[in-house]
Amino acid sequence: MVSLRCKNIVKSKLEKLAIPYNNVELGYAELPIELDELTIDKFNTELKANGLLILENHNAILIERIKNIIVELVHYDESNPLVNLSNYISDKLGYDYGYLTNLFTKVKGETIQQYYLKHKIERAKELIIYDEKSFTQIADILHYSSIAHFSNQFKKVTGVSPSVFKNMKIERKTNIENL
Repeated sequence: MVSLRCKNIVKSKLEKLAIPYNNVELGYAELPIELDELTIDKFNTELKANGLLILENHNAILIERIKNIIVELVHYDESNPLVNLSNYISDKLGYDYGYLTNLFTKVKGETIQQYYLKHKIERAKELIIYDEKSFTQIADILHYSSIAHFSNQFKKVTGVSPSVFKNMKIERKTNIENL
């Protein structure tokens, strides 16, 4: 699950099938009971009809949880800045960050930091397109230490400065599901 819409779909399908749940987060559903095969098949069928699926491979689940933590942080949480992304992810998942980053890099072909940066830049592009915030405000929202740092990373990833990007008239945004 990489969007709040997906989270709502999972909740509605659990409720439709009368499957109790404690918590549904992006990419993760905590159930208080073990499901039988028939219920799992029904639930999987409901999810597939909406383009979703159940992950049972432990590594695939961890990767999805890492991705979802980053998506939630960048696209949906404008609270206080993180002191340290690696500590946050490690604490949230209960695994050593070295293990998580090695697994992520092996499976995704990029580091967690690179994935995080891509999402920050996509969020910046979205905010620039909306044209409601200054570059300084965008840098603050995305927890950059300075406007210069924001501009440098933006240009490094996109090839153009934020101001040039703002003036471009081409399709500028990528769906987060495609990152």
